[in-house]
Amino acid sequence: MSEETRRVLMVDGAGRFAVDEAPIPELLPGTVLVEVKSCLVSPGTELGGVSSKRRSPDLARGARPFGYGNAGVVLEVGEGVEEFEPGMRVSCMGNGYALHASHAVVPVNLTVPIPDGQSFDAAAFGHLAATALWAVRRAGVELGHSVAVFGLGLVGQLAAQLARIAGAHVMGIDRFAMRTEIAARCGADLAVDAAVDDPVEKAAAFSRGRGIDAAILAFGGDANEAVDQAVRMLKTAPDGHKYGCITIVGGATFEAEFPTRFGNIDIRPSSRPGPGYHDKAWEHGADYPPVFVEWTTRRNIEECLRAEAEGKLDLESLITHRFPLERGPEACDLLVNHPDRAFGVILNP
Repeated sequence: MSEETRRVLMVDGAGRFAVDEAPIPELLPGTVLVEVKSCLVSPGTELGGVSSKRRSPDLARGARPFGYGNAGVVLEVGEGVEEFEPGMRVSCMGNGYALHASHAVVPVNLTVPIPDGQSFDAAAFGHLAATALWAVRRAGVELGHSVAVFGLGLVGQLAAQLARIAGAHVMGIDRFAMRTEIAARCGADLAVDAAVDDPVEKAAAFSRGRGIDAAILAFGGDANEAVDQAVRMLKTAPDGHKYGCITIVGGATFEAEFPTRFGNIDIRPSSRPGPGYHDKAWEHGADYPPVFVEWTTRRNIEECLRAEAEGKLDLESLITHRFPLERGPEACDLLVNHPDRAFGVILNP
């Protein structure tokens, strides 16, 4: 590998993976060049559409790099960047920027300083942690609320922990025993294996008969059963109307017949890690007035990294495997073929 190239994990349209060599992108104004130390693979967004029935290990034409969460050391800063300097440790995010690669060029507002003592592996969670935090904010979680999190992948686990940090009583629900076991250790007051127990019955006892205040759907695909369960779990007024909030952070689909099915429930999508992401001007250094937009994507990442540094957010327990970048294809195959055994996978270039 030359000084102008980087190693990068690629995927093609058939879902085949390989590590290739590619040019390092140009350092533009408002960006930083980072030597990557850790990458976090997102099994949901990045690998959710990959089939486990792939045949050939060879990449087809049109293969592309992927990834949106890593951490490393600043090598160089672009014009207009004053906050960072070479040698600083940073958490990076952004699709097309924070790739699974040995080097990354990332816009300044998608780059956050790593707190002292925090590992690169923990800092690589920035994007997904901010996504979970934004979902908790969108759900309006308050001290004393009862919250049900459906889907205990990485975002669901993080949402469960963050809701608990916010003072809520948290119930996590999944069909993989490994995931409910991890949630019970580090993120939920109650973890329910939906393959064994009825979540609706568990929620009634968990909320002391009052009904839950909010549900967060943190998984993709058919969500009709989960939505039906969430509706039944939520608070019921004396007139029979349902109240509460269902927040959808995963790529879920369900039938929505209004108003009968949902009563007075708020249905809230939670898109991305917060305001700013995909606004090119904001990403490259502009900012929104804090008085109007307090919790930007960057602020959400900062809060998550701070929570981990202060011992409130447990990220280490979410890491099931670590691989060198060269074994990235093996790591991705593991996530695709064995979601019951792996979901927090770190790649170290």
